[in-house]
Amino acid sequence: MKIVVATDSDFDYIFQHDHHILENLILPKIMYKQIYILRNQDGSNIGWMRYGYFWDNTPFMNMIWIEEQYRGKGVGKQAVLLWEDEMKQKGFKIVMTSTQANEEAQHFYRKLSYRDAGCLLLENEPMEIILTKKLI
Repeated sequence: MKIVVATDSDFDYIFQHDHHILENLILPKIMYKQIYILRNQDGSNIGWMRYGYFWDNTPFMNMIWIEEQYRGKGVGKQAVLLWEDEMKQKGFKIVMTSTQANEEAQHFYRKLSYRDAGCLLLENEPMEIILTKKLI
């Protein structure tokens, strides 16, 4: 598996698969290197990870998605650890993410030493758990 920073040539893949981002935000995120593409050994895309900044100063992983057949094989862990390392190299001391309370992802993040930091309650939505991790 290979993890690369998305380029303009990845726009169509992201646009077709990531339904949680506005189309006009994809290219700026690519330009600022805030999207990673996860690729299989044969070069085919198997997922992506994108982030932004909470309060404009704390790296916040907005989305990680991996095709079903590659889940549970360490691909997500590898992508998150790479992102954390890059954030640490940029001088950040903490990173954040979130997941809905009815999703299994909360257990994945806790195994990677993320800690519950609060929650967000939106009308007609499951509770959103906010998680943080100190970068050592």
